[in-house]
Amino acid sequence: MTLITLFGYIGFAALILTYIMYAGLKNVRNPLMSFLQNFTGILFVFSGWVKAIDPLGTAFKMQQYFDQFDVVFSGTAVKFIAPVFPLLSSYAGTFSVVMIIFEIVLGFMLVKGASPKFTAWAFFLMVAFFTVLTGFTYLTGYVPEGVNFFSFGDWGEYQTKNMKVTDCGCFGDFIKLEPKISFFKDVFLLFPAIYFIRSWKNMHKWFTTRTHSISIAASVIVLVLYCFNNFYWNEPHIDFRPFKNGADIRGVRKAESDAAAAVQVTGFKLRNKTNGEIITLDYAVYMKDFSKYPSDSWETIEQIKTEPAVKPTKVSEFFINTYDSQDITEEFLQDTGVQVVILSCKPLYHGIETKISIVEDSVFVSDTIKERNGKETIVRRFKEMKKREVKQEVLKWDAGYLAAFQNVIKPFTDAAIKDGVALKVVTAGLDASKAADLSRATGIEAAYLTADDILLKTVMRSNPGIMLWKNGVIMQKWHYKKLPEWDQVRQQFLK
Repeated sequence: MTLITLFGYIGFAALILTYIMYAGLKNVRNPLMSFLQNFTGILFVFSGWVKAIDPLGTAFKMQQYFDQFDVVFSGTAVKFIAPVFPLLSSYAGTFSVVMIIFEIVLGFMLVKGASPKFTAWAFFLMVAFFTVLTGFTYLTGYVPEGVNFFSFGDWGEYQTKNMKVTDCGCFGDFIKLEPKISFFKDVFLLFPAIYFIRSWKNMHKWFTTRTHSISIAASVIVLVLYCFNNFYWNEPHIDFRPFKNGADIRGVRKAESDAAAAVQVTGFKLRNKTNGEIITLDYAVYMKDFSKYPSDSWETIEQIKTEPAVKPTKVSEFFINTYDSQDITEEFLQDTGVQVVILSCKPLYHGIETKISIVEDSVFVSDTIKERNGKETIVRRFKEMKKREVKQEVLKWDAGYLAAFQNVIKPFTDAAIKDGVALKVVTAGLDASKAADLSRATGIEAAYLTADDILLKTVMRSNPGIMLWKNGVIMQKWHYKKLPEWDQVRQQFLK
């Protein structure tokens, strides 16, 4: 679905609702005002809902924004602002839930006409905030690598690859919008936002103030529980990601790879190193006049290519490696057997501690015995036991994180291994020694592998989470708090 299509559906629903209110309920003061209230209200409710399905996804997106703000402001005269953003990033989950709930409630308030003046200003400020956010992301497309955003004189041609945040996250994973499109969307919404501020007295109103207050309080309670159910207690109940249950990752990855290989170069964008002139040439013209554009005078800043037949997704970035950097992705996806895979995008530990243990060593001495025939024999005999201290550096694992492995996941995997099912643990942010420490701490012996943390966050929201794979297909994913008994899994998936 495209943004235009979505706007069309919402506009039609808003038109029908406005007509019912105008012709049937007779509570419309200004038809245009009521239509805009209904349109923007339904839009906000829908936009908030698709994010409430996956609040952690929005939190990850906010962390990307905060990370970029940290980098940008660190290189300016107001660098004292920069430390605020890592702090905000640490509370991204809370920020995400609050923002989502506020967006949905504000949408309801627009449709109902609750507290018109407050609603008008709240809508304007929220749209203005989103406009700044998406505008910043869009404009980073003009900022070359190594150039600070506020060094306006060093900006260059717009290139998507310059942007560190490539989609705004406005509609979660339901619709992926380029920052430029999202920015224009927010600019468009500024018009009704300003209109609301100027003419809030013309807003329609459905209920009394008391009814509004009760409905808002009830909505907040329900939405808090709904959001938490979709990441804290469970995986999102609707999965818009490419790694949903039943997804053929091997097949999709191959299709995307083949489509990328079939892309053709149709032209080149070149920059003159001397005067900065930028020209665009068709492929045939460039190849014919290649000698006119020597590398010491011209540089290629972009290859113009045809669009791939299959649009790439995060599946194209699905790579799993051993801790000695061996890529085993194909081996993993080609495995025709059932595999239980534990994913952990962020292993939780609080530093390193030195563990001292006392070990006892047996001390032996050697005696030389001379036999009658003159032959000497050396005999070793026990003398005593000596104690010594052994120091070992171990990770201080988070208690809750460790309990999830020991009390929930290990009984499940032990039962699976007894049935001959392969077990793998894929983590991010650990080296081989830390992975070995995790194995010792949890008691889970398996093939420990590594992958990119952003990839693992996309695949699984639960940390840790459990997956069942077969032949490159995701059979099922479970939040560790919703992990069933292995017998139930066997009956459902291994018949």
